[in-house]
Amino acid sequence: MKPEQLHLLNSLSAPAIHPDGTKAVVSVTRPDFDADSYVGQLWSIPMDATKYSRRITRGFRDTSPAFSPDGLVLAFLRCEPDGKPQLFVVEAAGGEPQRITDQHAGVDGFVWAPDSHRIVFQARVPEQGRYGTVDGVTSGGEDARLIASNQYRMNGLGYTGDQRLQLFVVEVPELGGEPAVAPRGRAAREQPARHVTGIPSARQVTFGDSDNESPCFSADGSHLYFTAALHEGHDDDLVTSIYRVDADGGRPAAVEPLNKSLQTVTAVRASTDGRWLFYTAQDLGGTGKDFVARNAVLYAMPVAGGEAAALTDVDHLDVSGPLEPSGPGSVLVLNTAMGSVELLNITADGVITPLVYGARVVTGATVAANGEIAVSFSDAATVGDVASMERGEMRLLTDFSAHLRNNSRVAEPLDFEAESTDGHPVHGWVVFPEGPGPHPVLLTIHGGPFSQYTGSFFDEAQVYAAAGYAVLMCNPRGSSGYGQAHGRAVKERMGTVDMQDVLAFLDSALASFASLDKDQVGIMGGSYGGYLTAWTIAHDHRFKAAIVERGFLDPVSFAGSADIGWFFGNEYIGGTAEQMATQSPMAVVARVETPTLVIHSENDLRCPVEQGQRYYAHLRAKGVDTSLLIFPGEDHELSRSGTPHHRLQRFEHILRWWAKYLPTGINRLDD
Repeated sequence: MKPEQLHLLNSLSAPAIHPDGTKAVVSVTRPDFDADSYVGQLWSIPMDATKYSRRITRGFRDTSPAFSPDGLVLAFLRCEPDGKPQLFVVEAAGGEPQRITDQHAGVDGFVWAPDSHRIVFQARVPEQGRYGTVDGVTSGGEDARLIASNQYRMNGLGYTGDQRLQLFVVEVPELGGEPAVAPRGRAAREQPARHVTGIPSARQVTFGDSDNESPCFSADGSHLYFTAALHEGHDDDLVTSIYRVDADGGRPAAVEPLNKSLQTVTAVRASTDGRWLFYTAQDLGGTGKDFVARNAVLYAMPVAGGEAAALTDVDHLDVSGPLEPSGPGSVLVLNTAMGSVELLNITADGVITPLVYGARVVTGATVAANGEIAVSFSDAATVGDVASMERGEMRLLTDFSAHLRNNSRVAEPLDFEAESTDGHPVHGWVVFPEGPGPHPVLLTIHGGPFSQYTGSFFDEAQVYAAAGYAVLMCNPRGSSGYGQAHGRAVKERMGTVDMQDVLAFLDSALASFASLDKDQVGIMGGSYGGYLTAWTIAHDHRFKAAIVERGFLDPVSFAGSADIGWFFGNEYIGGTAEQMATQSPMAVVARVETPTLVIHSENDLRCPVEQGQRYYAHLRAKGVDTSLLIFPGEDHELSRSGTPHHRLQRFEHILRWWAKYLPTGINRLDD
């Protein structure tokens, strides 16, 4: 694909299947250059493959569909061009959507109550006088902030202590009723205090100094379960726990299993039979901060209290939510596995049934009352589609990437495994451009490091392949999906076996494929990938050029400037000056000879812009050919969710850099 074809990338939400199993609804969003934003609507997908899918809403950006348990109402989030997402409801049979929230900062997410009459949603509650809550007080005119905590900022959000995520419960109005009419003329004069909005009043049920997340109702609808950090000393660790509060409000109580350890709980869901609490959690060692490459485990705990049973193997499975009920005492979970994301069904007594596996990335699934399952997924040929499960096999129901495939070549990644110098296997993919070669090669490195490349459609690899480059991408030690030991292998050893693995993958691919030009190789990566790129070019000078994007480049200044700086470097690298120096790209920047483009975003709080600026300054002072590309208004997620205009510009600058140092027949600088 070409950079200007970004608007053809249709991304899908998790599906909402109707309780009767006849249809599913998904949101389909895409980048739009005219709006310079992401637009999309809801689509109804018949579970009968002989029938056609159709768009059922016409909002600017409609997302997160969910049917009420009785199947009569569809709820979703709608965001106007310059607004915040608000909660809307519409009759499942069709009609005009009705807005039921008016949150200043918008709604983040929601869950239906079992009675189909209430919804719990989460929304940030800004302090009065901040974030536009008072007319005429701009961000620059707000009162000063006195900071006395570790955890006070978050990438993509900004300050957090003065806009905590709280839970609200709202009664869903009768949709068939007559709409409220605002008084006018004589009636308005007679009733000056009457103000009609038609938006029901929501009841706030949490108020703590913590973000309250992953809410769900108990099976009988009387209580809410959620995750938060409300314990004493919560600012000094990463621990989050499960809490319970009355659905009408009150004081939250901690839900503590007898075998409680220091964990971060990421999702919680009550079983529909009322017997179990399912939750996913990662252990944090004895300090409450050792998060490095910790696989998440699914637990089941009796609602009445007692021990929580681990249902998945911490060493080999890494599960995640959202947790979707699949029966009275079972849930669907996702599992990160060897360059894929699987769908598993797990019962409270530990029976695990793989439903979707292989070379796919499942993004969500739901189950109807009749057992019908709808699945959203991506693979090498699609950015996102919907399928149903039939006798253990996936049956494709949509083709939202047809227009992309019809207008550009989609190169299928070739699965490839190399052997590192110590015999450790390194799994990855090679994406070939058209033609016999020899092709210039781009070695790309993913972020994380506890993340993974997959064999599914990846816009970066497709753009570079379309420009004439062979793209190599692998999951070295430190990556997720290959067991916890594989991920933790780089703890306090960054830049060792991980660099060894990516270079071994490169060497093996160059030796295995004659169409790869071993003398024309570039290297690039973002975030941790930026770290390893910067580290590698200080130790290996074979590369014609490099791109270091949003990199973790200096652990010393990172500790005081990044939103995660107070713990990330110490846990991954170690806290001593010697450990920092022996694993810091900035400490070895003087060795770099490779022409390097440094890319960063002004609002990046995860790897702050000073990391890139200082790295660029050192390269320039040394006389290395370098440029600094900075995007205003963007944060750490530029390449994935930045504005369409900036995402297009980013690709154009990257291809121009490679055209300068690694020209191809398609991508070369004009004479």
